[in-house]
Amino acid sequence: MSETCSSSKMENGEQDVLQQGHDERSELRPPDEETASNEVEGLMPIHEKADSQKALLYSVDDTPPWYQCILFGLQHYLMMVESVISVPFLLAPLMCIQDTNPVRGQMASTIIFVSGLITFLQSTFGIRLPIVQGGSASFLSPTIAILTLMPCPITADVDALTPEEQEELWQSRMREIQGGICVAAIFQVLVGCTGMVGSILRFLTPLAMMPTITLIGLSLFSVAAEMAAKHWGISMLTMFLLLLFSQYLGEIDVPFCTYSKKEGFHMSRYKFFKLFPVLMAVCISWSFCAILTYADVLDENSPARTDSMGKIVGEAPWIYVPYPFQWGVPTVTLASVIGMLVAVFTSIIESVADYHACARLAGAPPPPNHALNRGIAVEGIGCILAGLWGTGNGTTSYSQNIGAIGITKVGSRRVIQYLAFMLMLCGLVGKLGGFFMAIPAPIVGGIFCLVFPMITAVGISTLHSVNLNSTRNLLVIGLPLFFGLMISMWFREEAHVSTVDTGSPLANQVLLVLLKTPMFIGSVLGILLDNTLAGTDEERGLTHVKNQHKKVDEDPSLIACDESCYDLPFGMSLIRRWKIMRWIPISPTFTRWRKKDNSTSSGDCEDKKIETIF
Repeated sequence: MSETCSSSKMENGEQDVLQQGHDERSELRPPDEETASNEVEGLMPIHEKADSQKALLYSVDDTPPWYQCILFGLQHYLMMVESVISVPFLLAPLMCIQDTNPVRGQMASTIIFVSGLITFLQSTFGIRLPIVQGGSASFLSPTIAILTLMPCPITADVDALTPEEQEELWQSRMREIQGGICVAAIFQVLVGCTGMVGSILRFLTPLAMMPTITLIGLSLFSVAAEMAAKHWGISMLTMFLLLLFSQYLGEIDVPFCTYSKKEGFHMSRYKFFKLFPVLMAVCISWSFCAILTYADVLDENSPARTDSMGKIVGEAPWIYVPYPFQWGVPTVTLASVIGMLVAVFTSIIESVADYHACARLAGAPPPPNHALNRGIAVEGIGCILAGLWGTGNGTTSYSQNIGAIGITKVGSRRVIQYLAFMLMLCGLVGKLGGFFMAIPAPIVGGIFCLVFPMITAVGISTLHSVNLNSTRNLLVIGLPLFFGLMISMWFREEAHVSTVDTGSPLANQVLLVLLKTPMFIGSVLGILLDNTLAGTDEERGLTHVKNQHKKVDEDPSLIACDESCYDLPFGMSLIRRWKIMRWIPISPTFTRWRKKDNSTSSGDCEDKKIETIF
């Protein structure tokens, strides 16, 4: 059996989750990017996908001119930066950081810099696809659960503290989160380095994963409402503009004057509103806030005023170099580690689905096992780096940037590497981080009010192949959602915390973190019910998923390069020469943990079924 044929087949568990386009993916994305990611998750007909691949300007291994790499990289930057900076916006109040504290800008600079560093590692040494890494919504729910164990003092008490005491107040909370992420990410590294990805994914069906992803969005509704309520008028304006640009005007082609060597100056049309809805909505709403501030229409203490956040930008240094342990040495507690393990587990599922989607749009063959293993391992290393640097969050792949590949028809790895360096450079500009954090809170709240529902809807969309007329399936859907919200909300009330009393303070803390995390409750119930209650593959939606991706794998028009695009950038001659590398799951020559069915024909890749021991 040829290595190319064997490694091109996905494990059964991986096939079961490819339809789950999270993104949270996870991350946080506006409605227009959900439309773009429909191509990513197999919702577009097969023949249309083939046409889109034939029109690729650059595939994975192609190298565009440097100036095009910068322009395409800038576009990716604009599509993901609002997701990245949303993390410090959410975490700062929970960590008792005052609204005008310049450290908010340093947090933004740190997460931007680390996102660039991890993106470079992933695209160069990890999965080696044009994948963008950044902060994940999956980590927010356990983070909130952990921080509720350390409630902030009232504002007057915080203001009365000395600067050193205020610094220790929030840094102690940050170190707690850092320690949990670093230790939990070791599990993700082990999953990748040992090749256990397929073994884990085998139990994660559409019904089992739906409550996990859906509860990410539902659990954050109070955070969005709290920020939007600081000025409902500005928040509603932001929501209206975002809907207008992304949905109503998204398909309008806007003419621009462009230049090329062949045609010279000429008019080209782009779906400008669809590409940059968040950027335009924020700019217009922010300008409106500035006008109201200048006209003195807003109250003096209104969060919508643009002059109240000037201290953040003014005191931010022009050059700020994030470094490991900048907030102190991370502290490790069992409760924080267990809570973050839930987020890491969810992130693995999200990323595997994104890897296959990105390969399809970028003209690459389905990722072989060694590439999947390496991608998950590097993402785990990225989470460790994020914990050491102190971003307050982990990392995962961004679906919105995969959707951008389908729009721009540029799937070059080199573009993402340029983007990585752009992110690191922007992270070194302290004023830029302060500028982002100076966006009025009601504007950010308006964006959250649309983004979090989209995360919820993405989770529900995984049920498109499930039989919703089945009473069994309705139970598997409803019970995890209801109990995930009910139990977590009940235990987040201070009066009910004392009901958990095991006699051990450590055990109490661990249980409270888990019971306050809707994702944990929903995923445990979903996996347990769907894998124990009797049901056919067709009823559970597995038959449709396997058939759909089998068709994609068999269509050669989708592939613009061979599996060599997943080889490491250097040292391949030595790796192929050393036989021991065939035993290492992250090696491009990994073949040893597979057994071959000798009854199959050597000329038909599809009939050569590869099964892993794990």
